[in-house]
This record gives sequence, structure tokens and C-alpha cells, in this order.
Amino acid sequence: MPTHTETKVLPYTAAQMYALVADVEKYPKFLPWNAAARIRSRKPMTGANGAGEVMEADLVISFKVFRERFGSRVVLWPEARKIDTEYLDGPFRYMKSNWAFRERAEGGCEVDFHVDFEFRNAILQGIIGVVFNEAMQRVVRAFERRAAELYGRAG
Repeated sequence: MPTHTETKVLPYTAAQMYALVADVEKYPKFLPWNAAARIRSRKPMTGANGAGEVMEADLVISFKVFRERFGSRVVLWPEARKIDTEYLDGPFRYMKSNWAFRERAEGGCEVDFHVDFEFRNAILQGIIGVVFNEAMQRVVRAFERRAAELYGRAG
């Protein structure tokens, strides 16, 4: 059951970083190992974090000979600047991730990212376990690079 938690201070606004992570359809343009993304559905909702949107999305992950599609439910909370993702179907036993974006008084924002998952396939789980933290750091760095492309290099 690999988990990864990371907090980053970035020179962009919380709104900019929220928008970048919420734009799931663009993931194949910049995320490592992401071969395709498709939005199945979008529905408005209201909850403890205010008005939000529930999106069901399919992502295709491709790494060497491994290529798998998985579905997830992405709950977008624009007012709270939070994104919660849970697994629907595919190669995982379970998967959850959370993003939170907070403005900093001194400028920029703080980004919290947490992911926890387990593959159904024990061999695949063993392989990813060896490189998991490095892989998650590469994903976070890909979001940072994408922010620099979209919003310019600050600082």
C-alpha cells in the first residue's frame, strides 16, 4: 500500500494551480506515463466544501509493456480549492488522492498532494513499490513544469 504525501511552495496563485490540476483532459500533454484521458461525465454538487462538481474520468497509464485504463471519480471544490479523487474501476484494488491549494501571505501558494493506492496484481504492486516515491515526485514535478509553461516562470 504505497502512500506519498508532498507539500510544495510554488510561485503561482492557488487558483492557477487548482485550475491546472482540475484540467484532467490535458494530463496526456504533460504527465509522465499518461497516454490518454477522457471525461465520462460531469455533474454539479453541493457539499461541506461548498458548490462543486463531480467528474468521472478515464485515464490510460502506459509504462513499457504495461498499459492500463482506469476510471476515477474526481470531486472538484473550486471555492475550497481542493480536489479529491477516488478509484472506480481498472487495475487497482483501491486508489485515493487529494490536492489542496492555499494562498500564502508572502505570495505564491502551498500545494498539498497525497496519494494512496494498491494494485490488484501483486507482481505489478511489487514493481511499482520499488520506484513509487520517485514516480510520484516526477508527477508533481510535471505539474510544476506545466505551471511554468502556462503561467510563466516566477521568481
